[in-house]
Amino acid sequence: MQKNLEESKSVRLDKWLWAARFYKTRSIARDAVQSGKVQYNGQRSKPGKIVELGASIKVPQGFDLKNVIVLQVKDQRLGAPLAQLMYEETQESEAVRASNIEARKLSAFHSPKPDHRPDKKQRRQIIQFKQQ
Repeated sequence: MQKNLEESKSVRLDKWLWAARFYKTRSIARDAVQSGKVQYNGQRSKPGKIVELGASIKVPQGFDLKNVIVLQVKDQRLGAPLAQLMYEETQESEAVRASNIEARKLSAFHSPKPDHRPDKKQRRQIIQFKQQ
């Protein structure tokens, strides 16, 4: 009986995103859904959209886009380990995020940043070189 009540529970999309700990507050989650950053089953939706089991949700996190499948529908914010049980990230999404992480690491090591600012003599040489 308790399981049927949990499955039939209707939860808004913004509230589910907040409970699953994708966003710190419901208002931030609502704004993300309204602006079109979050996609529900591949389409834009409203914050009041009722979340269903098995639905696909694309959520931006940092520099990446997570594609998750809804496994549980809850409206209460739980601890992080319990919140991660509410969804499952797709394998394609994990692979894309891993390749993006590697690309960011490689570009960070090869950035053309100098170790220090040029001193007075080096600045004069740069100016002289540019004027030639």
